[in-house]
Amino acid sequence: MISKKLIIVEDEAIVAKDIQLCLERIGYDVMGTFVRGEKALEFLESNRPDLVLMDIMLAGKITGIEASAEIKKLYDIPVVFLTAYADENTIEKAKVTEPYGYIIKPFKEIDLRTSIEMALYKFKKEKEKLAGIESSSFSNTQSLSKEFIYVKSNSKLVKVENTNILFVEALKDYVIIHTVKEKYTIHSTMKDIEKKLPNESFMRVHRSFILNLKKIKSIDSSLVLIEESDKKVPIGGSYKDDLFKRLNLA
Repeated sequence: MISKKLIIVEDEAIVAKDIQLCLERIGYDVMGTFVRGEKALEFLESNRPDLVLMDIMLAGKITGIEASAEIKKLYDIPVVFLTAYADENTIEKAKVTEPYGYIIKPFKEIDLRTSIEMALYKFKKEKEKLAGIESSSFSNTQSLSKEFIYVKSNSKLVKVENTNILFVEALKDYVIIHTVKEKYTIHSTMKDIEKKLPNESFMRVHRSFILNLKKIKSIDSSLVLIEESDKKVPIGGSYKDDLFKRLNLA
């Protein structure tokens, strides 16, 4: 069985070390510990743990609640709060970010393990339910699926018009859907996204990129400049000929 990967965001070094040793003893893989919420967010830009253990009261530019809100907005990763502050006001503020659990300090090893396993189970079931909804939606509305896709954002299903999608980018076990105004990080594969997007408008142009052909502004060597954006998408060597065949070259 593959061990689950976690990160710890805790500004008390001794407490963070104790939690790390406890988690590793239980069998979890601790990818890193962070004393500041902003550092944890930087780490998440290119890494995807299965769960984040977040101290509510961090001594940095942002609190644990604010960091959790950003994780909820940008990434599909469950957060469990660590806190010595169980007062009603703090809990009410934390509830807004919809965490997957709370662990009150001081805690026992069994409390830590139980909270994490319950959070991972709840997250897994939510993903399975969402996948079932998406599968049903796409199988029963084939014509409509040519116009939009649904993605999960802030625990909601959001309809994204295909005409607003600029490109799709792969990031390990996740994909980022870049639109004109927003970007959505979802747990999926490029192959699965390819199936859901209409092939008359979208094309795989790189191992890690799917491009909306209608959003091409210009092509410079092996880079595509995207309309309504300052982004440039690379063209993979094995995709170049097929791309040029699809374009209306004069």
